[in-house]
Amino acid sequence: MLHKLIKKLKSNKIETKISKISRKVKQNNLTYLSHQKIINLEECLQDLKNNSLSGIFLEAGIALGGSAIIIASLMPESGSFRGYDVFEMIPSPSDKDDEKSKERYKVIKSGQSKGINGKGLYYGYIESLYEQVIKNFESLDIRVDGCKISLHKGLFENTMFFTQKDTVAFAHIDCDWYEPVHLCLERIYPVLSIKGYLVLDDYYDYGGCKKAVDEFLQNHHNLVIVKSQGNLVLQKISA
Repeated sequence: MLHKLIKKLKSNKIETKISKISRKVKQNNLTYLSHQKIINLEECLQDLKNNSLSGIFLEAGIALGGSAIIIASLMPESGSFRGYDVFEMIPSPSDKDDEKSKERYKVIKSGQSKGINGKGLYYGYIESLYEQVIKNFESLDIRVDGCKISLHKGLFENTMFFTQKDTVAFAHIDCDWYEPVHLCLERIYPVLSIKGYLVLDDYYDYGGCKKAVDEFLQNHHNLVIVKSQGNLVLQKISA
C-alpha cells in the first residue's frame, strides 16, 4: 500500500513538471513519449524562446500528433511548424538496423501492435491517419492551416526539402530506423541554426537510430550532447 502511495506521489510530482498542453496530450493518449522525454522537449523550446531564436520547428515521425501538438503549442509565436510522416504503416527497417528493430516491425506488420498504454488501435492501423491527426490538433485548439502549421505526407526523401533561406531552430526526429534518421540528419543539419536543437527520440531504443547518430557525430563536431536521459538532445554550437 505504501509502495503504491509513494509511486503515485512521484508520478504526480513529475506530472507537475510538464506544461498544461503536455498533460492534455498525455491524458488523451496522443503520445508514446515518457514524461522525461517531454520535459527535455519543453526545456529546449523554452531555451529557444529565452534566446529569441525562431524559425522552423519540425517533427519527423508524427504518429498520432501528440508531441507535434506540444511543439507547435510551445514554439515561439514567430515560429512555424512542419510535421513529416507517411501517415500509414511505418516503412520497414533495413540491414543497418538491429534485431530488436526488426522484431518490432514484425509485430507491427502482423497486426498485433497495441495502442498507447495498451488502449485503442495502434496508430499505423488507423485508416485516414492524416485526417485523424488533423482532428487531434483541432481537439486541442490548433489549426493545421498549411502555413503556420503544416503536415507533409509521404516518405521523407520525397517531402523534406529546405531552401537556402530556411532556418530550422528545432527538430524532433522520431522515426525509429537507421535510414530515415540518417536522411533527416543529412537534410536538417545544413539549415540548423547555431544554438538550434536536434532531439533523437529513439537513440536509446533502437540500434539503427543510435548507429546513424553516432556516425553523424563523428563528422560533425559542432554538435554537442546537452541531454542524454530519455532521449538524446544535440545542440549546434558553431557554424
